[in-house]
Amino acid sequence: MRLFREGIRAVKGISGPLLFLENVREAGWGELVSIETDSGSRMGQILRARDDICVVQVFDGTMGLGTENTTVWLERDVMRVGVGDCLRGQILSGRGRPLDGANLSGFEAHLPIGGPPINPARRASPGVALETGISSLDLMNTLARGQNLSIVAGPGLPAADLAIRIARQTTVFDRAGAVEDSEFFLVFAAMGITNREANSFMDAFRDGDDIPANGVFLLNTAGDPVAERLLTPRIALTIAEYFAFAKGYDVLVVMTDMLHYCEALREIGAAWGVPGRGYPDGMYSDLAEIYERAGCIAGRRGSVTQLSIVGMPNDDMTHPVVDLSGYLTEGRIVLDRRLHEKGIFPPVDVLSSLSRPMNGCIGRGRTFDSHGALADQLCAACAKAGDLRRLRPAVDDDRLNDVEKRYLLFGERFEKIFLDQKEKRRTLAESENAAWEALSVLPASELYRLPRALRERRLKG
Repeated sequence: MRLFREGIRAVKGISGPLLFLENVREAGWGELVSIETDSGSRMGQILRARDDICVVQVFDGTMGLGTENTTVWLERDVMRVGVGDCLRGQILSGRGRPLDGANLSGFEAHLPIGGPPINPARRASPGVALETGISSLDLMNTLARGQNLSIVAGPGLPAADLAIRIARQTTVFDRAGAVEDSEFFLVFAAMGITNREANSFMDAFRDGDDIPANGVFLLNTAGDPVAERLLTPRIALTIAEYFAFAKGYDVLVVMTDMLHYCEALREIGAAWGVPGRGYPDGMYSDLAEIYERAGCIAGRRGSVTQLSIVGMPNDDMTHPVVDLSGYLTEGRIVLDRRLHEKGIFPPVDVLSSLSRPMNGCIGRGRTFDSHGALADQLCAACAKAGDLRRLRPAVDDDRLNDVEKRYLLFGERFEKIFLDQKEKRRTLAESENAAWEALSVLPASELYRLPRALRERRLKG
């Protein structure tokens, strides 16, 4: 029990959501503070404490605060979130409080939102496949349990719809290739979205019978304080880690949109004095702190799989947020505007997409024996069809040979038969059959990445 509180009135300045204090002794990064004025109190967190200046991030914004009559009390603790089964089906604010104003009880623990890193010696490599029901992912970019993955999409592309489909449809495979009877839990974190988007997300999730009761939802809208946006993914991941490693669930964390999160970092950096319009230097480490909280622990049940939506301004793959996310995640799903304009859903660009753990969770004893070879063959054929499609406006069709025309036909069938699923969920076996149906227009000599016995048997069949 604390017998005294430490308070400071030396508020030097205010900028955006930040307070600047002087003469603060022994303050630590991430430490909570209470800010009291004549009109009430609000909470904040220390971002920096050195050079005799302490920078405090105010969660509720600094509107109405002044340098006079403002007292900052040091709580000597970090921010924590209550966890327990009482969170099931709850819709929370970006700060982890129930949106309906209810007082939750029955928490089993209060955990710091920073979360302990997984010991590298105990981290298990992702080696169990997830079946999403989407052919372009399950067959060509297989996701793994414990992976962190990003969906990269330009404005207007259906990244949110794809994330909802994955969240609602995903099942876990065991190493024998059969669907595992696994308890699957969803943690959904929205950052900086509009109220309309928030309502559409919740309506989509309510369409499923089991998801609301087996999930936790955190909503930070565009009208909420910017500082709160930085807390949302950390609170979501703390809840996910509890259900994964304390309860033994396989947890899928869906986060949207990491671009909004990074814009919040930039806004706070500008208030701090970061020159120009660029992102702060610490953004790489900040994103790494979030993305690296996905994974599995050897010898323990449960896993945390991350799926983060990353907005791509102007369809620019070199945008700093998209670029850094590509370095830090273990794969990405890239959505293609040309496919979207043709009415194909999901419009996944299979050649730009990537799942780094894929080879470790497919093949013999995991999915089916020829999985890797079939995925390689599809990629090779798609690349050739894409080259010919780009060349076609400049070359008359009469100048194309029979094999080249077949590749163009394959490209059309691949998009129509394999990629375009609309609302249908496919098993991995159905995705395999769709792939062979698309490949059937190519001569056997062009299926050089497949074992001869396999291609002869499938094409004859």
